[in-house]
This record gives sequence, C-alpha cells and structure tokens, in this order.
Amino acid sequence: MAETGALFAVLRQTTDPEVAAAIQQLIEKGEDRDLNRINLLDFAARSGLDEERVIAGFLHASRLGLFDLSWNVLCPGCSGVLDAHTTLKSLRHEDYVCALCAAGYEASVDEMVEVAFTVSPRVRRIAAHDPNTLPLWEYIRQIFWSSGIDLDEAAFLRLRDEATLESIELPAGEKAVLSLQLPNQFIIVFEPVTHSAQFLAVSGEPTRERQQLSIVFNKLHAPTGTTELRPGPLRLTLENQSELRVLPAVWVAGDALHEMLGKRKPILTAKRMLTNQTFRDVYKADNLNIDQRLKITSLTFLFTDLKGSTALYERVGDLAAFDLVRAHFHALLEIISAEKGAVVKTIGDAVMATFVKPEHALAAGLRMRAAMDKLNKERGREDLIIKVGIHEGPCLAVMLNERQDYFGQTVNIAARVQGLSVSHAMHVTGPVIESPAVADILHKASIAPIQKEAALRGIADKIVVYEIP
Repeated sequence: MAETGALFAVLRQTTDPEVAAAIQQLIEKGEDRDLNRINLLDFAARSGLDEERVIAGFLHASRLGLFDLSWNVLCPGCSGVLDAHTTLKSLRHEDYVCALCAAGYEASVDEMVEVAFTVSPRVRRIAAHDPNTLPLWEYIRQIFWSSGIDLDEAAFLRLRDEATLESIELPAGEKAVLSLQLPNQFIIVFEPVTHSAQFLAVSGEPTRERQQLSIVFNKLHAPTGTTELRPGPLRLTLENQSELRVLPAVWVAGDALHEMLGKRKPILTAKRMLTNQTFRDVYKADNLNIDQRLKITSLTFLFTDLKGSTALYERVGDLAAFDLVRAHFHALLEIISAEKGAVVKTIGDAVMATFVKPEHALAAGLRMRAAMDKLNKERGREDLIIKVGIHEGPCLAVMLNERQDYFGQTVNIAARVQGLSVSHAMHVTGPVIESPAVADILHKASIAPIQKEAALRGIADKIVVYEIP
C-alpha cells in the first residue's frame, strides 16, 4: 500500500484535490462492484463534483496506473457490451452483432462506445478481474451490461425472480437437461459469455406432450434463431462446447426485462473523450491507428484566426508580436478547455477545436472575443482581432501527421466559414443556430444573428450562414 499511497500523493499534485480525495476514498472504501467499469458521469453526480474535473482526474489516475481504461462497444438496443477494448485502436470496422436484440450495428463513437474505468489489479484486486469466477447474476450485472444501465436493485431482483424461468452455470465440455413449463409468452434463452441467444415463440393451444429443444454453446457467433413452441412442458438440452463455463438463463421477454432495459443513465462516450483536452494531452499516442476511420455522426468545429497578424509583426516587431500572439493563444486554449472543448491543432496563428455540443462552441467564441477585447484594452491598442467560424455535422476521426485529427466536409465548411469573419465578428451555420441551447445563449446576450448567403471556396453551392455581430 506504500506504493499506492505514493501514487495518491502524485495524483493530488496533478488533479483537482476534491476529485483526488474522492478517487482515493472510492479505491479504499468502495465495494468491488463500484470499482468495475466506473461510469464517470454517474460518479460525478453522486459525488457532487464537476464532470470535466472528474474526467481529468480519472485520466491522470489511469495514467499513473490506478485504473485501467476500457472502450466498450454497446448495443443501442439493450446496452449490452458487445466487445471491450483497452484502446480505440482495437475497434473493428465491421458490424458488431447483439444476439439478445438479434441486430447488427456499425460502431459509432457518438453513443455506441462508452469509456469506463476499472481499478487496476495492482492497486486492489476485485472479483471482476476474474470474470469467469463471478456468480451468474453478477456476471450479467458487471460484465454483460454497460455502465449505462441503471441497475436499480428492485428492478434487477424482479428480473431475476419474476422473469427468469431457469438459469444454470454450465462448465466447459458439460451438458445439462432442464425441464421447463412454458407460459404463453415470448421466451429468450440467453447466454452472456458466448453472447448467444435462442428465441422461443410460444403460442397456440397448450400441450401436455413434452417438447424437445437442444442448444449448443461454442465459439461461433451463430445468428439468433426463433423456434415456435406451444405452452406446456419443455425438455431443454444445453451443451457447452466452448472452453469456458457458460451461464445460460431462460427469460420471459415481458415487463420486468423491458422495464430494466429502459432505465438508462448518461455515459461517457468515446466522442466526448476524444473531445477532451486532458485526454488529448495525456494520451497523445494512444488514440487511433494510422488506417482507422471512425465515423462520428455529429461534432461541432470551431476555427479561429488572428486578423492581420503579418501587419502586426511589422508594426510592433517580432519580439512584442510573439508575446502578443502567445498571450492570445493562452487565452483561447484556456477558454476552449473551460467550455468542454479540445484543441485539435494550431496552424500558424489559427486554432482548430472541437466540441461535443454547439452551445459550448458558441459560448467559447463569445468568450474569446471578450478576452481579445480585454487584452487590447490593457495595451490601449486594437492589435488582436480574431475571426471565428463554427459548424456542426458528421465527420471521420482519423490519424494525420501522428496526431488524432478529423476529416470531412464538415471540417472544410467550418474552416471556410471562419474566413468570412472580419472585425471581431463570428459566423456560424444553420445546424449551429438551430440548436435551442444556442438560441437561448444569444437571447440572453441580446444578440440578433444576421442571416446571409455565402459562397465558400471549394464548396459547390452557396450556404446560409449567420453573422453573430
């Protein structure tokens, strides 16, 4: 524990003291279940701490070795974990299939990939570090379902006690025979270790004759099938041909199951993590492979540029201009981080940044203008004038020049829109202005956007843009 104590001491120096204290308390006093796949947004809410500070604290703690970070691909239907990766580099391009929902999905980092944290076994050993020893219901709770399922104890017990006809732990290479009385309802035989399922469509006149069904569990992810049966007795044969024990359960697909699956809580998505400044700073080389292209359905881009910077260097000299530009960068980067954004790169005197939500980008743009006004006022000159452009839309997360970057028409439009701005004006596009939260910010600031059409270099058609005067 002496080594762990030293890590906590380092953590207190690198992150918010309240967050560091909460992390230490969690590791030392938390239940095993609380230390597996920690949902940071839920942890922040329960602890009364700021989400961004909690995310930064856990990232620093993970870098120190206190936690292992995982990127879990989720089924959008049931929130089951379809695959777990230690890095985004392992994320596959092909579809992920959920047997429980009988559906395939292409992994989107918007909502389908959660980022969760589990205490390192070097710091504290918990049951989930060896999932194949977890009891059936703890395996389903801790390993199969994501941190986004709100596992209310009452609803979970209702699933276990009311919706489960039978459940069994079946060691590798063994066979079991279960005798069931089938109700006139839709039944699911689900196995979470091999992630396989068999649907039983039970309907029609009840029968007294014993029906037969055999299910084999192996490494193959066979498509989910449906067998039609009648209400009455069933002899269910289960055979485990895999190398691990399996945990099949027979569920009634009724209110208890649907009620629990409907209870969700916010998760820390991969999109939000990629748009986190601390993550980009701490995990510089651990983002994507050079050939990866991760689809993001919606991301907000903010571009800035310093107007007349060449003339500024000529007017005040290299040394003074350098100090001014550095002060401008310091102010902008601080604002971007404070508004839940991240700097993708700086190009000359320009900045490219991303935000999960357009209102954060707009708030950052307004604060940037105010910051430049303050710097100019302190000097008694109007030397620092920034141009700002904001656009929201789909894009690809990629690796360019050994840096995690973004590619696509959305990026191009955001950069071109910035070029429309002069004299501290800001330009935003329709998708940004249509956000209710953006409209609310502008209303409270008594700012009336000016609509206009603009021809952007490299963009075929004119687009509608809005000047934020």
